[in-house]
Formats: sequence, C-alpha cells, structure tokens
Amino acid sequence: MKNKILISAIFLLFGFNFSSAQQSDSNSEVVSGTSNNLDVNTNPSPFRKGSMFVFYGWNRAAFTKSDIHFKGNGYDFQLNNVVAHDRQTSFGIVYFDPRWFTVTQYNFRVGYFLKDNLALVLGIDHMKYVMDQNQTVDFKGNISDPKYAAYVQNGQVDLSDANFLTFEHTDGLNYENLGLEKYKSLINKEKIDLVWSYGGGLGVMFPKSNVKLFGNERSDRFHVAGMGADLRSSLNFIYHKHWMLRLEAKAGYINMWDIKTTLNNKPDFAKQHFVFGQLLGGIGYTFQTKKKL
Repeated sequence: MKNKILISAIFLLFGFNFSSAQQSDSNSEVVSGTSNNLDVNTNPSPFRKGSMFVFYGWNRAAFTKSDIHFKGNGYDFQLNNVVAHDRQTSFGIVYFDPRWFTVTQYNFRVGYFLKDNLALVLGIDHMKYVMDQNQTVDFKGNISDPKYAAYVQNGQVDLSDANFLTFEHTDGLNYENLGLEKYKSLINKEKIDLVWSYGGGLGVMFPKSNVKLFGNERSDRFHVAGMGADLRSSLNFIYHKHWMLRLEAKAGYINMWDIKTTLNNKPDFAKQHFVFGQLLGGIGYTFQTKKKL
C-alpha cells in the first residue's frame, strides 16, 4: 500500500518537473522562432475548446488504515486501525463483456473542454474495499449482548471469526466525482500527441456496502454515505487526434459518515474515513463538438 501511494506521489512530482522543463524549452523555441519568423504550428492540440472525450479503464487501489465506528441498538463501539485492501478480478472475459462490467474495478470519464486544454470531467471510480478478516484490532466502546461482548479480550477483538463482523464495499466503493483538469502538450505531431494533465475533483460516495454484524442479515444496498476529494495526474497518448490511451495516478480522501449496516432502515450505521491511492489505465476517444471556422 505504501509503495502504491509513493508511486502516485513520484508520478505527480515527475509530471510537474517534466512539464515545467518542456514549458521552458517551448518558451525558448517560441522566442527564437519569432525572431526568425519560423514559428508556425500546423498541428493543433486534440484538446481544444468545445472538444470532448470519453474514457473507460480499470484500476488498482490502496487504502490507509481506518477507525470504523459502529452505532445501533445495544452497541456503540469503535475498531481502531483496521486494515483493508482492494479486490482485483482475475483477467478474463469479464473485463470486456458489458454484462459483467461491475465485477471489475473500473473507471469511467466524460470530459468537456471549457477552453483550450482545460476540461470539466465527470467521473465514476468503482473501487472495491475489503476489510482483512485475519487481523486483531483495538476495541473501544460497549456491546450489551453478552454473546458478542465476549469477543472483546483485553481491549481487542480478533476479526478472524466472521460471526462478529464482515465488512466490505465491494459492489463497490463508488466515488462519483466532478473535477477540473489542465492539459499540457509534451509531444505534438501530425499523427501522435503526448499530453500531460493534472487536476482535482470532489464527489459523493455511493457505495453498495456488504456488511454482516453480530449475525444479522447481511446489509447489501446502494446508499449515499459521504463525500470524497482527490488530486490526479495522467499521461495521455493520442493517435490521429482521436484515439486515446491514458495512464493516471490519483490520491484522495474519503469520509463516509452514514454506512448502512443492517436492513429494514434500522438506525444502525457505521462511519469511517481514510486516504486512498489509485493507479488506472484504459482507452478513450476524443472528438470536436464545434465546426471549424
């Protein structure tokens, strides 16, 4: 997990430094070209004002430890420093069969360029969050049912016994977000473009949480549970000004204060917050929505 977050940070830093260097070189070339009347750009950017893109890809995600607070009829307690991981689907037909697209950890984007190289982007990040079952965590609070209170030993709970708790956001940890992205050209040729982007986003968390607490019937339903925010950076390889390959790194913060843990609209709920890192890649298509003058 630490390695993935570190990779994201390095990617962001590398992109910034590389872009800055390219910008400096570009500025030098413009000055030189202007003085010699040679600076003519015959290859317009694929990301001009009024253009759009659609993108579909897949991700790997990592999460920091989090404290999960559970509250309901007869209990009010917190599990500290809970470890969780994503759930990657084995590569196969499910990655390409639209009937099974939610089985994978996927990303979907639609972007519209408000002006040259500045896009408003609507996105869906479908991650999967699975609490590690084989762990012992610190416990703080109270449970009135003696059967489940007995699981607490010396201020800790062994979660390897699934009768106490199973906790997942596997259908999934859905981050519905709206962001702004700035694009900078690194390579601009007739048939090939390489474009770096950076930006950020805000959104709502709409998970389908799979929770089974104290032997209750499993809660597994969509619900607006909280909010998220992120910073992102990507490299985009564009072929013939239309077809796009995208590699993106993202880091963000998620706060969910209303996770449903039981059925029938009982008042029981859980809350947690954590930092996440994400690496994703996929394919897209960009096109113009305005006629050329």
